[in-house]
Amino acid sequence: MSRRNIPELLQVPAEQHDLPWLMESLQWAVELEFATIPVYLSGMWSITQQAGDVYDLINSVVLEEMLHLGLACNMLAAIDGEPQITAPSFPGPLPGGVRPGLTVYLAGLSRDLVEDVFMPIELPEHPVAEFESFPTIGAFYDAISAAFAALFPSDHQFSTTNQVGPFSIDAETLTVLKSLDEVQSAITTIKEQGEGTSTSPDVPQFGDELAHYYRFGEILHGRKLIEVDGQWEYAGDEIAFPDCYPVRQVPANGYPGGPGMQTFDETYKLLIGQLQTAWTGQPDSLGDAVGTMFTLTTNAQDIVTQPLPGGSGNYGPDFKA
Repeated sequence: MSRRNIPELLQVPAEQHDLPWLMESLQWAVELEFATIPVYLSGMWSITQQAGDVYDLINSVVLEEMLHLGLACNMLAAIDGEPQITAPSFPGPLPGGVRPGLTVYLAGLSRDLVEDVFMPIELPEHPVAEFESFPTIGAFYDAISAAFAALFPSDHQFSTTNQVGPFSIDAETLTVLKSLDEVQSAITTIKEQGEGTSTSPDVPQFGDELAHYYRFGEILHGRKLIEVDGQWEYAGDEIAFPDCYPVRQVPANGYPGGPGMQTFDETYKLLIGQLQTAWTGQPDSLGDAVGTMFTLTTNAQDIVTQPLPGGSGNYGPDFKA
C-alpha cells in the first residue's frame, strides 16, 4: 500500500485516527523537523563572521528544531514505533506535502530566502502581524495531539525503552516522555516555538521569546517586533542584515566533485546514521551526532568560501547522503 501524505492523513475522519494513523503521522513529523535543519544551516553558514544578531537568531531556531526532532522521535518511540531518519531532497516540497506549493531550497542567506522559504515553513495558523490561509505544520500537530488524547487514557504510561533523554541541547533539554501530559507538553513546545500562540508571537513557557516565524520576520524587516498601541509591528530596534558569502542555490544533483563536497557528504551521512542509531537502543549515539555536527560546520565553512566556475557565486553544502 502506498504511503499517505499529510493532507491525506488530515482528511481521515478524527474517529479513524487509530494507532497506525498516529505512527504514520509521527514519522512524517520526524521527517518534517529534520528537513528544516539543512535549510536554516545553509543560510546561517553563509554569514561571513559567524556571529551577530542575525546569526544568533537563526542559530537559536536551529537548536530548537533539533529539540523538536528529538521530541518527535521520542513520541514515536513512546508508542513502540521506530523513527526513520532520512535525508530530504532539495530543492523540493516539505516532506509529506504539508505546505503545498512551497519549494524549499538550499542557498546562502538573503532576504528572499527568509521571505520565500524560512517564514513559510514556520507559518502560524493565525499570524498576529499578517494573515494568510494555508495548511500549516501547527494544524498537523493539533491532529496528532487530539489522536494521543483519544487513544490513551490520562494515566497511561508510555514505553521508554528506545526514547532518548535527558539530553541537553544548548539551553533546552530533550526529555523522555512517560505520560500523556508530557507528550502534550512536547507538542505544545513544538507548536509554540515555531508559531507562537493564537494571540501572541511569544512563547510563554520559554520566557516569552519570539516564535521562529517572528524571529525570521525580524531578519526580513530589519527591525525588532514590538507591540505598538496594541498591535504587533516590526518597528523596534534595527537589526542589521549581515555580510554573507554569495552562496548560490544548490542544484538538485548537488555538486559531485565540488571542493570539499565529498568530505561534507560523508560526514552528513555519518550524522544521519548516528541519529538513527540513537533511537534504536543506543542513546549515547546522540552525543556522537552532536560532535559530528561540529565537524559538519567546519566542513561547510570551507565550502562556502569557494567560488563557482564562471564567477556566478559560491558553492554551498549540498546535503547529499
